[in-house]
Amino acid sequence: MAEVTEKYSKRWIALFFLSLSLLIISLDNTVLNVALPSISKDLGASSSELQWIVDAYVLVFAALLLTMGAISDRVGRKKALQVGLVVFGVCSLWAALSTSTGMLIGARAFCGLGGAIIMPATLSLITAMFRDSKERAQAIAIWAGVFGLGAGIGPVLGGWLVEHYHWSSVFYINIPVAAVGLIGGYFFHQESKDEHAPRPDLPGVFLSIAGLLALVYGIIQAGEKNWTDDTVLASLGAAVVLLATFAWWERHTDNAMLPTKLFKNMSFTGANIALTLVMFCMFGIMFFMGQYLQSVQGYSPFQAGLRLLPMAPISLVCAISSAQVAKRLGTKVTVSLGIMLAAVGLFYLSRVTEVDTSYPVLLGGMAIISAGMGTAMSPATNSIMGSVPVKKAGVGSAMNDTTRQVGGALGVAVLGTIANTEYLNATAALKTSLAGIPGSEEIYAGVRSSIQGAHIVAEKIPDPGLAHGILDVAEHGFVSGMLEGLLIASIVMALTSLVTFVILPRDVRKPEEDDDEAGDQPA
Repeated sequence: MAEVTEKYSKRWIALFFLSLSLLIISLDNTVLNVALPSISKDLGASSSELQWIVDAYVLVFAALLLTMGAISDRVGRKKALQVGLVVFGVCSLWAALSTSTGMLIGARAFCGLGGAIIMPATLSLITAMFRDSKERAQAIAIWAGVFGLGAGIGPVLGGWLVEHYHWSSVFYINIPVAAVGLIGGYFFHQESKDEHAPRPDLPGVFLSIAGLLALVYGIIQAGEKNWTDDTVLASLGAAVVLLATFAWWERHTDNAMLPTKLFKNMSFTGANIALTLVMFCMFGIMFFMGQYLQSVQGYSPFQAGLRLLPMAPISLVCAISSAQVAKRLGTKVTVSLGIMLAAVGLFYLSRVTEVDTSYPVLLGGMAIISAGMGTAMSPATNSIMGSVPVKKAGVGSAMNDTTRQVGGALGVAVLGTIANTEYLNATAALKTSLAGIPGSEEIYAGVRSSIQGAHIVAEKIPDPGLAHGILDVAEHGFVSGMLEGLLIASIVMALTSLVTFVILPRDVRKPEEDDDEAGDQPA
């Protein structure tokens, strides 16, 4: 008992180590985006392989988040967090030492496992450690702020590391942070568990992972082949069967990882749809922009990171202001208005972006997108959390995170595939123009692999005119594909805005019944 009291008295120190544990998760994807061109050049990764480097992490993270939260409740949140940090640190080392894209994709998938263990454990430990409601609210605010900080500084930090060191440094940096979080957590975190936590829904985990992987694999393969290819059709067909079976299972099992009855409340369903599609577009944009700024416009990784940085504070300011806007206009109008604003920004970028577009012109579009997303995301999140019973708050929080990750994974897959298809169509003309040149097949294959591959090929060609011609075709093809992706994203966002306006209630609809019982509360 004395030990528990001592650890409670040092809860703010414990929060510091919890925040460090969360920081490596929030840094992970944004720090990676600016490293993609360097990874592509060094490992020879194609456009589809770059999509998998991003999506392998996001898909595993999303599919396991709900279940890992339930497991940590059963075995102990401190213990789960320690395991998650070890997994994340070891797999970051694996990623840093990768010598092939397959090795890196595998490492990223297992990093997703570590992240799925870490994230719910941090929030559950905060809830258990901070017993005073005001202190708890302040601690959760710090937790959320750290997550936003990591996402905001990720492009700049990643750019600086890649520019001064090897791309592997974006993974090496996770290891000391995980080690400090591990050691500090061992001494300062207080163990807690829920004696009444439900059993993990293992069939649901398998079906969701298999279904999402089949779906994303089919979409990415379509970008390399075509939508009628036998492999693509088989993969997409398997995804439909697996995800339909998952939905059926979740409706009939007693310990569903995703309680389907929550979707009867439109405040929950509408906000989840909104967040999924907002992140669909945001992840897709970030996947394009890091490559565009470096491989087309010629900025260094650090310079590219600096140019992406303004999106974070704009989004943060609008998110903070959105609470007052929602109070005046209602959740429905605020969320749909924010999404429509982001759609306008995406459409603007799809009309003005060219190979040599100036940064101030690009910044205008990015600012509009960031303002719209910031305005929509906070009231949408509040709608989700306000529409679930208190005893299901953990499920609501995990669902909020899961929809974001699934939307992001699909955004990279779908928008990346649209862009890659256009890039392959644009560079197809090179096959004829390169005919008769020594090594033409190797040159053509390099250009077709990715925009970074085109730069590698051009650097090896002694004829400056030919090298310039190849780069001109490749860069215009990449920009053409990116613009098509941005246009599709703007249409998706505009439709999402309209759907949200129709189905989302004006104000958050509280759950019909909140049957909190003492036995259901975390220990």
